[in-house]
Amino acid sequence: MELTNIQLEQVDAQIKRLLNTDSYYGNIYRKKGIDGVTSQEDFEKLPFSSKDDLRNAYPLGIQAVPDEDVVRIHSSSGTTGKPVIIPYTAKDVDDWAIMFARCYETAGITKKDRIQITPGYGLWTAGIGFQAGCEKLGAMAVPLGPGNTEKQLQMMIDLQSTVITATSSYALLLAEEINRRGLKDKINLKKGVFGSERWSDKMRETIRESLGIELYDIYGLTEIYGPGIGITCKNECGIHYWDDYVYIEIIDPVTGKPVPDGEEGEIVITTLVKEGAPLIRFRTHDISRIIPGTCACGSKYPRLDIIKGRSDDMFKVHGVNMFPSQIEDLLSNVDGVSSEYNVTIAHDDSKNKDIMIVTVEAEGRVDFEKTGATIRELFKSRIGVTPKITVVPAGTLPRSEKKTKRVIDYRYNN
Repeated sequence: MELTNIQLEQVDAQIKRLLNTDSYYGNIYRKKGIDGVTSQEDFEKLPFSSKDDLRNAYPLGIQAVPDEDVVRIHSSSGTTGKPVIIPYTAKDVDDWAIMFARCYETAGITKKDRIQITPGYGLWTAGIGFQAGCEKLGAMAVPLGPGNTEKQLQMMIDLQSTVITATSSYALLLAEEINRRGLKDKINLKKGVFGSERWSDKMRETIRESLGIELYDIYGLTEIYGPGIGITCKNECGIHYWDDYVYIEIIDPVTGKPVPDGEEGEIVITTLVKEGAPLIRFRTHDISRIIPGTCACGSKYPRLDIIKGRSDDMFKVHGVNMFPSQIEDLLSNVDGVSSEYNVTIAHDDSKNKDIMIVTVEAEGRVDFEKTGATIRELFKSRIGVTPKITVVPAGTLPRSEKKTKRVIDYRYNN
């Protein structure tokens, strides 16, 4: 999908604005002799930006406005390396709220709804983004933040919340708790807006059936405003993203070359009107594709497919490259197995080989030994490795109030 004339003008304006600053990217563009863009070809010659750049520019090297224009900062939720700090102007904050309100509207949420917000507040963009969009829409915000499941359930019942926002991991925890306590008839949830992590089709169906709600995937990342730059619609055939605020291209993660619409690759995002920290050709490492054509819902906005995973989620055992999405797809074909699993990898020094242990949950109605054997054979035939399989009762694996870490690799832990 090529830049429109308006988008091209916006990118050109962003570059010229950066060149007038002493910011990290202003300096890079000056050194490379970049003075603007007038065509798609010019644009595709621009260097990529990355999270490494943002860490190199720590704390505020990417800031492209005077200090007096910055009204807020946010930081990514990553746990490795230096944090990434993103400054926002008042316009950035308002633009983000407009996009978020548009997400709610796309999900059929109105000012009559009561939106219970469970993602975290503070430096993380999630909680405050969900709230700002809610207030821009005019709906009632119930800003509980993360954890405190007792309070979450109490407010859900007492205030009759109609919308729940959460990570999919915490939505699963709440769904299981509601069913365990027999509270389903006491709640009034109609819709759920979930983001921050990839979730399997099996987890999606578990949450949908347990709570009896419509599910919507929201997309975004701290570097690009935060969650709210796109969301699925009721047709569940892709994420509509707001191309008046961001331009999205899909590239081959190895060659860096753009791929045709419909072909899978890495999402690269350019902010078109962001002031505080504009980013041009930012590599997200998220894997998806642009869905060609117009959605049946009638929206004019283009679509991304559901995020399949991250290019940097890949791990290797016995010379075989694997992604969590492959494991989720494999487990979805095994009767009685839940959406919850984890993978532990370690090196056995005595035998000088890597050990991979996959722990999965299963319902009590199935034979655990036979289920484990089935999973082992599927790994061998589909992926090419034969891990040790441990099958445990449903509800055994820990639930998370944030993102669930599926793969723990002790080979690289010192």
